[in-house]
Amino acid sequence: MTKHTMGTKLPRKLEQKMQIVGEQIRLARLRRNLSMAQVAERATCSPLTVGRIEKGAPTVAIGIYLRVLYALQLDDDILLLAKEDAMGKALQDLSLKKR
Repeated sequence: MTKHTMGTKLPRKLEQKMQIVGEQIRLARLRRNLSMAQVAERATCSPLTVGRIEKGAPTVAIGIYLRVLYALQLDDDILLLAKEDAMGKALQDLSLKKR
């Protein structure tokens, strides 16, 4: 069996987005002059996990990503993950008009 399974391998587009998120988290940590160990302690995870997050690892649980964002005081950004669904609302409105 290969190392990558369907559960861990992301489409390239999502993989690139995860890498960008990881880089943004890394930059936020560096701008705050925090070490990986300090962020890990605040987020109650290991420095190794923080490093994996900064690389955009898709196998790290979303809850740990959220705790790291909270540790960096970026938790307000969590709401942007599933922001208002304009397309869904438009589709809903269309189906309501047809009735």
